[in-house]
Amino acid sequence: MHRYRSHTCGALRESNIGETTRLSGWVHRVRDHGGVLFIDLRDHYGLTQCVVDPDSPAFSQAEKLRSEFVVRMDGKVRRRPEGTDNDDLPTGKIEIYVSEIEVLGPAGDLPLPVFGDQEYPEDIRLKYRFLDLRREKLHQNIMTRVEIIKSMRRRMEGQGFFEFNTPILTASSPEGARDFLVPSRIHPGKFYALPQAPQQYKQLLMMSGFDRYFQIAPCFRDEDPRADRLPGEFYQLDVEMSFVTQDDVFAAMEPVITGVFEEFAKGKPVTKGWRRIPFAEALRKYGSDKPDLRNPIEMQDVSEHFRGSGFKVFARMLEDPKNQVWAIPAPGGGSRAFCDRMNSWAQGEGQPGLGYIMWREGGEGAGPLANNIGPERTAAIRAQINVKEGDAAFFVAGDPDKFWKFSGLARNKVGEELNLTDKERFELAWIVDFPMYEYNDEDKKVDFSHNPFSMPQGGLDALKGQDPLTIKAFQYDITCNGYEIASGGIRNHVPGAMVKAFEIAGYGEQEVVDRFGGMYRAFQYGAPPHGGMAAGVDRIVMLLCGTNNLREISLFPMNQQAMDLLMGAPSEATTKQLRELHVRVNLPQK
Repeated sequence: MHRYRSHTCGALRESNIGETTRLSGWVHRVRDHGGVLFIDLRDHYGLTQCVVDPDSPAFSQAEKLRSEFVVRMDGKVRRRPEGTDNDDLPTGKIEIYVSEIEVLGPAGDLPLPVFGDQEYPEDIRLKYRFLDLRREKLHQNIMTRVEIIKSMRRRMEGQGFFEFNTPILTASSPEGARDFLVPSRIHPGKFYALPQAPQQYKQLLMMSGFDRYFQIAPCFRDEDPRADRLPGEFYQLDVEMSFVTQDDVFAAMEPVITGVFEEFAKGKPVTKGWRRIPFAEALRKYGSDKPDLRNPIEMQDVSEHFRGSGFKVFARMLEDPKNQVWAIPAPGGGSRAFCDRMNSWAQGEGQPGLGYIMWREGGEGAGPLANNIGPERTAAIRAQINVKEGDAAFFVAGDPDKFWKFSGLARNKVGEELNLTDKERFELAWIVDFPMYEYNDEDKKVDFSHNPFSMPQGGLDALKGQDPLTIKAFQYDITCNGYEIASGGIRNHVPGAMVKAFEIAGYGEQEVVDRFGGMYRAFQYGAPPHGGMAAGVDRIVMLLCGTNNLREISLFPMNQQAMDLLMGAPSEATTKQLRELHVRVNLPQK
């Protein structure tokens, strides 16, 4: 018999009854039933109930066992007594009558329990992550992640893509976040950067004639903590294709992402035939460039009904042509208590309040706004936004460029509070026609709004003759249930257009050559039209595992302060290491 096991803890069935077996694993828990010890033994594959009674030669050893001891157990497989089957376990019809126990690895007092899924402080969980990962739910999440990545690879290969690995040590690049820099020992005073994304390399692969690339790529960004991104590093399904239009990218990737979701959705409906929503429409209807389409609420511009009305606050705002009033319908929300609650919520978000109208029995509008604008305008608003008796609407006014984010939060809040958002489905969509540029108030300059390597709609002619802030790009995102899960674009592969695009954002031609020399040179020698995208593996796994915390689907994540509590990173370098790297530390004064 094998030194440690003849079977795993998830393998034995009724067909094994009568056999002598050897199992090794962790003591999940010990139960004492009137002197008979029941030991649940666990390994990666499952759990088996083992029984030791006072007649067993292993009884004295069994009495010393505690949770998380690693042990070997020999014994005979037998049928569980009638009425004690556990239908939740694949091994639930059998048990092992134990004849011998060997302790392979004793365990000290546990800093957190492994049995059960009770909440525990995050700093303890991350410091003892190896224990945390033994917990059933987290262990399942990690294995689901493994299967999702396998599914992605299989589907990408089925679409004719080839997996390539791109370098980890590279040059610094303005991808929109800070780089992690790595000092060079061989080249004093110079630094490598960890890639924020394999953007330039995957485009260079297209220049090299490889046609269809993908990679499960690690990406590194020195960003401040964000709720929807792990600090430091994350993984993406990175994709690039040659000789394609935007529609070709959509046709290739939509079945891959849909298929992955359908495979792991546990029966929840998944969107068929994704909608394509222009960026400007997404902001106007949903107040977000990553709208949660499970929420049926669509906002509308109702400015005309308030222009010149008796509600002077809105009427005066609308004297400025850039200002608007948007309505957020609230089906079933026509109670004073709910409207007051939403108003208080808005004040908690730093707003002066949230105006509303309720429609009572008979169709009459009620509330301060209705009283100020009168029944005729109130009825016109009701007709436009298609609400009925017992419904309400909330109103946001001002410059849409400044209030669209808040209006989106209000839409989400209404959907949640009134149970309008269907939590049991996955709604996927493309967001298209992103602006090429945006105005950077902090630096007082025009800047790229998305990916600097995207092709502007209209090409070089648009860059030369159009107001930069009106130029749209061949850029697109995939959204799901309120999250951006992928982003991509058709690339700007024309050298003159690339230089002009960067020039508008404040980069001179020489700077473009210095910073993107490899790609700029490649464009001079026959560059195919190409495009692609990158899908966030971590966010997709998070959604499919039904959690809203990325740490629940990652093996060894950092905390919100970007610290690895398990390994003690970041840590100080030794004087010898710094000397070898020709680096001196200049700490900020306290």
